[in-house]
Amino acid sequence: MAHQEHHHHHFRHLQPHPPQKTQLSYQIVKTSTAATIGGSCMVLSGLTLAGTVIALVVATPLLVIFSPVLVPAAITVFLVTAGLVASGGFGVSSVSVFYWLYKYVRGQQPDGADKLDRARDKLDRARDKLTGKAMDLKERVAEQTGTRGTQG
Repeated sequence: MAHQEHHHHHFRHLQPHPPQKTQLSYQIVKTSTAATIGGSCMVLSGLTLAGTVIALVVATPLLVIFSPVLVPAAITVFLVTAGLVASGGFGVSSVSVFYWLYKYVRGQQPDGADKLDRARDKLDRARDKLTGKAMDLKERVAEQTGTRGTQG
């Protein structure tokens, strides 16, 4: 008996929902949520714009008065910050590259090692092909110059 109830409960979710009523209520909820979020974002956008304009109006005279000091200071702060961020980024990049190389040399197959191996094999094949062509060309040139030398 419990087995039949389990089957009945298992297949209950496969029955179709009431068609139009669920669709309409879902659509209404979706629309009202989107309108509420959109309206809130518009109000916040307007408040932010108003605050920015007010702050700019208040700060402009101060910026004009202190600009001989603030502009070089701002440039210096920007350059120092950019240098520190760049150096940190390069440091992190180099540490991760060295760690990847360490794993690769130890045979641990880091991400992308298969692509590197395929590229190396492709370069090896291209090198061998070019070496063969160069040797053939060298032999042909030697034959042609040797035959011309005996003819001339």
